[in-house]
Parts: sequence; structure tokens; C-alpha cells
Amino acid sequence: MYIPYGRQSVNDNDIQAVTEVLKSDFLTTGPKVAEFEYCVAKYTNTRYAVAVSNGTAALHAACFAAGIGPGDEVITTPITFAASANCVLYCGGTPVFADINPKTYNISPEAIEEKITSRTKAVIPVHFTGQACEMDEIRRIAKRYGLIVIEDGAHALGAEYKGDKIGGLSEMTTFSFHPVKHITTGEGGMILTNDEELYKKLSLFRTHGITRNPDFMTENQGDWYYEQLDLGYNYRISDIQCALGISQMQRLPEFLKKRRKIAAVYNKAFRDTEGILIPEQAEGTLNSWHLYVIQVIGGDRKEVFDRLRRQGVGVNVHYIPVYKHPYYQKNGYSQVYCKNAEEIYGRMISLPIYPDLTEEEQEYVIERVKEAVRG
Repeated sequence: MYIPYGRQSVNDNDIQAVTEVLKSDFLTTGPKVAEFEYCVAKYTNTRYAVAVSNGTAALHAACFAAGIGPGDEVITTPITFAASANCVLYCGGTPVFADINPKTYNISPEAIEEKITSRTKAVIPVHFTGQACEMDEIRRIAKRYGLIVIEDGAHALGAEYKGDKIGGLSEMTTFSFHPVKHITTGEGGMILTNDEELYKKLSLFRTHGITRNPDFMTENQGDWYYEQLDLGYNYRISDIQCALGISQMQRLPEFLKKRRKIAAVYNKAFRDTEGILIPEQAEGTLNSWHLYVIQVIGGDRKEVFDRLRRQGVGVNVHYIPVYKHPYYQKNGYSQVYCKNAEEIYGRMISLPIYPDLTEEEQEYVIERVKEAVRG
């Protein structure tokens, strides 16, 4: 038996949706892209959506649209996948790491404010595990200092903050549709915004900076004509992928219900277990539970991790603090230290959580975790 920490759920309807596109006239960018964008924008109550090739491309596009460039600093969390900081580097900016709230594992608004300088241009809060950051306070700080907020919502499709779905709370929000996320397009990502000018920049950026839209062009010589207005990338997504995404969006409520049920079972099983600290939920948030992360207290995390892996429980660790990676260490971040992030990283283990995890499999995970923590 092997139980991974995350896994896609693809059914016959999903397969049929992809098959229909394979028989159609469009395989790359076609009508399914716009349809998928509409589905996600409507679900998140957002005006505009731009689908791209992956979640990292979404972050890169958002930084570009925000005007991040050389000399600009962007504050983000160290407890995230490297893409949340790399996207700043792609644009020539400088990532700055602010410590996390030790209870929620999300970036601390107080730590953000401490890191602001005259060069700070934006903040990238990450809704870690699917729990929303303290967006009211982050937005207040951003407004006070004139900063742009780009929410990394890779974990948070379906998550809510004070009754609003993550997606339209800030200037831009990005999502990922990697197979372990809430819905999948195989690879894929999206940027959500309510700002028309940002939408135009994002749309151009994913297609080499090229447009055929007569409203954007400087002139129009005919139906064949197009113009490159900026230096963009080929970050397009295909109709094949978007057909899968549209089908998956229909299943999202079911996926979220199952993830929340699994998290509730874990909470009940481990709440009073010595040596385990369960994740704390902030008031006013509804977690979408991309990850379920425990802390191993008073024991050796590596021993627990290795034992679980040997027993077929595909635990993982999310995440190594970004600035600890060798690339960052040799490029100016060797003196960076975020106390809460490093202490909690040393105790974190991510347990299996995905819609098709069975009750029997979850019970096996729970028993093995308790045994491993007891030693």
C-alpha cells in the first residue's frame, strides 16, 4: 500500500470533456479557454480571469502587470513554494521575506510592516494550506504605504475570507491547477483581477505581447494583421487543458466537501494526541484544505517522517523556507532569519489529503502517525 499526500481525481466525465476537444477544431487556444476563465471568474465573483500555462506563469504575469522591476522590493512569506519569490526575480525585483504567524503559518501583517522600505512596491501573501491570510490588515498596510497586493492562492481555490471567496479581494490573485490542487488541468494557472488595465496587461503578457484586438492596436491593416505591443511570453494554455478544467469546476463543491471532512477527521483524531500539534484555524476563514499539516512536538521529525514513508504513508514537508535554498543562500540571503518559519519548518509534516482518500486509508494513516510519534 502507498498513500500519496495528494492526488488528482479524474472521472469519466472529465475524460469525455477532453475527448470532445480532441475531436474538435481547437487543441491549443480556442473557445474552451474563455469558457474556463468565465467559470472561475464567476465562481470567485471576479470580473476578469486570464488562464495561463501554470501557476508560476500566473505569478510571473502578475508581477509584470504590477510593474515590478529592478530596484523594487516585494515582501512575501518564506513558507511557500519557491515560485512565490522567484516570480519577483524574473522581473528583476528583490524578494524580501517576512516571518509567519506561528498559529496560522501565514505571513504576519506585523512582520510585513517591519520589512517595508522606500523601495517596497508589492506584497505577495500566500494562503498556505488553503487558510486565508489576514487580508483586512494586509490591505490596510498596503493602502497606507501605496503597495500592490498579489495574493498567491495556489492552495486556496474555494477558500473564504469573511464570507468572500479568495479571488477578488486584491489587485490580483493567482491560482494553480497542478494535479495535487483542488482542481486540475494537468498543468495550468490563472490570474484573477477586477482591474481592466491589469487584465489587458496580463492578456498580452501570456501571448508574446501580441494582440489582434483592434481596440488595443495602433492601426489595423486587415483581418490578417496583428501587433506586438510589449515583450511577453508564450504562457498560453490549451483547449485540451481547459476542457478538463471546466469539467473539474463542476466537481469543485464535492472536492471541497471531501477535503473538509478529511480535515475534520484528522482534527478529531489528533487533537488530544501527545506529540502532535494540529493546525489552528483563524476566525472568519473557511479553509479549502489543500494541505493538512501537523507539527511533531518533542520528537524527531525526520524519524517520524522516514518511518511513515517506510509504511507506505506518502507524507511530505511543506515547505523548506525559500531563503534556505542554495540559490538564495549564494545570492544575498545567507543572513536572513525568520524565527517562527524556521522553528515550525523543523516540526512540519504534511499528511495525505485528497478527495479520493478512503475512510480505510485515512484510518491507516492515523494509526501509523500515532505509532510513529510514540516511537
